[in-house]
Amino acid sequence: MLAVTLLTAPLLAAAAPGTSTGWASAGSLDVTIDNEHVVTGELAKCTADGPLGARTQGGVTGDVATFGTGESGCGRTGDVAIAQASGHRFEAAVLKRYGGPVITVRTYSAKCATTETGSGGEVSIGAVDGITVPAEIPPNHRIVIPGGPAGTALATVILNETVTPQPPDGSLVTHALHIELFPQGGPASGDVYLGTAACDPFGKK
Repeated sequence: MLAVTLLTAPLLAAAAPGTSTGWASAGSLDVTIDNEHVVTGELAKCTADGPLGARTQGGVTGDVATFGTGESGCGRTGDVAIAQASGHRFEAAVLKRYGGPVITVRTYSAKCATTETGSGGEVSIGAVDGITVPAEIPPNHRIVIPGGPAGTALATVILNETVTPQPPDGSLVTHALHIELFPQGGPASGDVYLGTAACDPFGKK
């Protein structure tokens, strides 16, 4: 594995008691390319309220991307919700038609768990080809792929991504990898996510 990094989302203000929630998926894709909309939905999605586990054999979405096998597992023990997902052998070929690289990821995973005061998460990413990835991946590590219109980006790849609301409420969403197509505009738009896990200690009132 290239990196295993712990991410935390502390709760900065008191919150009303509630039942923790969590969900995870092996990946998803929602893009528009040359006016064609391609969407997969969440692959192998689980939730702390069920289904508690799921698997996907993956598949090919035209010349956009290929997902390999993936699985997820969720649950709740007392006040703690846990959600995790992993996948194998992903390939994104969508940038090739615009002169960009083919991005492959051998393995990836994302996990989160709630605590009394917030949520914590971690991701791991195996061998990656097509882009240069540091040996230790810091949170929200961004890689800009040039080649878009008028000097803009063809895509932005975010590794080890964490998303928290503002102001913080203790919830957390982690993505092992996120590809954003033509972030400044161009012939394609949308997002590809690998390994998503979301937790909220007070989400179910």
